[in-house]
Amino acid sequence: MSTRERFAEKEITKENHIFSRTRTTIESAFYGNNVVDVASVEQAYRLAEKSSATIVTDLPIIHTKELGLPDDAKMIVDNHGDVVGRTAKARRRIGLPESDDDKLDGVLREAIYSARSRKFYKTDVVVGLDEEFMLKAHLAIAEGFEVNLLSYMLNFQFLNDEYEKRYENSKQYDEGDIYLYADPSWHDAAYPDGLVIIDAKHNAAAVLGLRYFGELKKATLTLAWATAHRNGYAACHGGEKAFHFKDKDDKVFAFYGLSGSGKSTLTHAKHNGKFDITVLHDDAFVINRKDGSSIALEPSYFDKTNDYLPGTKETNYFTTVMNVGVTLDADGKKVLVTEDLRNGNGRTIKSRYASVNRVDREKAPITSIFWIMKDNSLPPVVKLEDPVTAATFGVTLATKRSTAENVAKTARDALVIEPFADPFRA
Repeated sequence: MSTRERFAEKEITKENHIFSRTRTTIESAFYGNNVVDVASVEQAYRLAEKSSATIVTDLPIIHTKELGLPDDAKMIVDNHGDVVGRTAKARRRIGLPESDDDKLDGVLREAIYSARSRKFYKTDVVVGLDEEFMLKAHLAIAEGFEVNLLSYMLNFQFLNDEYEKRYENSKQYDEGDIYLYADPSWHDAAYPDGLVIIDAKHNAAAVLGLRYFGELKKATLTLAWATAHRNGYAACHGGEKAFHFKDKDDKVFAFYGLSGSGKSTLTHAKHNGKFDITVLHDDAFVINRKDGSSIALEPSYFDKTNDYLPGTKETNYFTTVMNVGVTLDADGKKVLVTEDLRNGNGRTIKSRYASVNRVDREKAPITSIFWIMKDNSLPPVVKLEDPVTAATFGVTLATKRSTAENVAKTARDALVIEPFADPFRA
């Protein structure tokens, strides 16, 4: 199997590179009497369906069997308060020269201790959809946030019978499983914006005081990308698609941009059906540095809902929906208000079946890279043929923040440099 969950007694020492104080603190919390195992997507759905904060719409989810959902599953809405985007200023990295690791680990221990009398749910998923790169990830999340639990199991690949077998036969890496502890109800006056502790070297993280699902998704991807980097892969926050031709070589395009920049739109564009296209993913993949092949990390898409009006084809593939409106249609049924009337970042876990031409591994190397810039000093389109110049543009990628991120409104107008459009690099 790809990553390690169990160890021989002689391996359980602090000299083992897989263990650290932060990782051990987080993993230990998974085995408490207050933690309940959620063994299926259907079980998670029933928990989310009954959660007091949930709105169950009258819109049916399709492909329930393939997704592991009950046949009668409906789209579920989970709305949060003021913060409905990722909070970058909450993130702290263990092991950096400027990091006070002792202080952070103390805060973490106290957070876990203070939650010992509350119920948590835990589950397992796979990150990486090809036997060449599959990591196991474990999530523990506090009761009351069942929709985030379900969204996690739908966004990543739940360990069903098929993926249990594939994972057992996948390439092994000398890395520990990913462990992610989440308590959105946590509060500490010293951290008014919440706290995300990332121990990238040891595949462990804690998300404290933050409700937005994107924090769980990107914390997990941060660890997966760091693992990929250590093991011969390039970590990519972007989309990838391939154009297939009968009379010439395939063309593989990769689009790099911050969330909300348009990389999903470009990745999924069908070009009026003029081309034979396959889609790898629109947000997270890795590239093998030896052979140039690419592997998607997630089966689903964490999409903005603002672009999809009610009744359009794309809305048929919604599962869980976050931070959107709900109203009654002419028949009195609860339906979605998908445009960003409630707030600026309505989101959904959209199933992989929205892409009829989806692949999980692209063997052909990328032939063209697109940097999505928001720098008005540049022309609308610039073509670069020299690889050094192209890489320089990538490392100095000029862009602006979107509503996917929890920043002041004025900060969204400021031009920022985000190397390779990847603020999650570790």
